[in-house]
Amino acid sequence: MAEAEMVLQEILASVERVVVGKRAEVELAIIALMCEGHVLIEDVPGVGKTVLAKSLSRSIGCNFKRIQFTPDLLPSDVTGVSIFNQKTGEFQFRPGPVMAQIVLADEINRATPKTQASLLEAMEERQITVDGVTHAIPRPFMVMATQNPIEYEGTFPLPEAQLDRFLLRIRLGYPAKKDEVEILNRQQRSHPVDAIEQVASYEELLAIQSQVKEITVVPQLRSYIVDLVSSTRSHADIYLGASPRGSLGLFRTAQARALLAGRDHVTPDDIKLLAEPVLAHRLIVTPAARIKNVDAGSVIREILDKLPVPGSRVSVAINR
Repeated sequence: MAEAEMVLQEILASVERVVVGKRAEVELAIIALMCEGHVLIEDVPGVGKTVLAKSLSRSIGCNFKRIQFTPDLLPSDVTGVSIFNQKTGEFQFRPGPVMAQIVLADEINRATPKTQASLLEAMEERQITVDGVTHAIPRPFMVMATQNPIEYEGTFPLPEAQLDRFLLRIRLGYPAKKDEVEILNRQQRSHPVDAIEQVASYEELLAIQSQVKEITVVPQLRSYIVDLVSSTRSHADIYLGASPRGSLGLFRTAQARALLAGRDHVTPDDIKLLAEPVLAHRLIVTPAARIKNVDAGSVIREILDKLPVPGSRVSVAINR
């Protein structure tokens, strides 16, 4: 447990040398990696989305590929193609950029739905199928997709089925003044991402991914997670609530956050802090609620305020 915490803190410190003043967001990205999940980074251009993916991959020694999504991008440009080799008389598979350990799907909502769908099998099954042949994707594997929430012209909104494949949605936001000054200082002569060295191996990361599943979640907190997710399905402002995949995502990320903090058990605070990043992008708000400027995040915060937290009973169970 202590060794895993030390490795995770080294990864966190390494990424923070480049991504300044965004500790909570960097932690979320590391939590997704610990859970073998995928991340949707939704923010305006220039706030460090690509740099976050690059610095994370370099810190753990994983190979990194970037896909620039455009309207004319084809599914084969993502997954790869089979090419006939005249010398051998056989088809040879040439892997696409998705056959990497960390994949940055830049501006994913600019590609057509058919191309977006080419990522679904890779994200869910950790494999791709080309010409009837299945190819396994190397582990660890994480897709970090970005989209601009402001620009809508020439974009194709992600369908609910694809949004549900993302474990977390992160918003970086603009840096504070002192952090932006620090960014200028660090990039005076070169970009700090070029100086990042590997601080952990992906073998260590795979071991950590297994340890996450051993973190204790007492029955009261399991029930709390299900009550929280179920409340999104019956809320008056929500047209479509979170699925059981949302419950599983909240359960697993809470375990990862506990391990990142050096604990062997989940607390109610882990669940409350992760509820919005895990669930908000899975909800569809009713048109009437949108008119009142109600969004999924505010609904989740309202549910958290009203839902009783199993506090003292959890502590007693853990001490036993």
